[in-house]
Amino acid sequence: MTKSTKNAAALSQPESFEAASAELEKIVIAMEAGQMPLEASLAAYQRGVELLQYCQSKLQNAQQQVRILEAGMVKNFSQPDSNEH
Repeated sequence: MTKSTKNAAALSQPESFEAASAELEKIVIAMEAGQMPLEASLAAYQRGVELLQYCQSKLQNAQQQVRILEAGMVKNFSQPDSNEH
């Protein structure tokens, strides 16, 4: 893999939350090993930040969807049944 291909891969969007999480975990393990040159460590750190932001965004979207679903359920339960008087 050439250097430009590596850079393009590093800038690509993950295909899913799970893929981003797995890639982030690999980066953490590699950085914790302490065997990466400085330039590679900086690039890995930058990619880790991008992945973290992606994961946080996905989690926030999921939380918002849950809130919307819960609000609809609460509304449905709080409305009186039209058959009851």
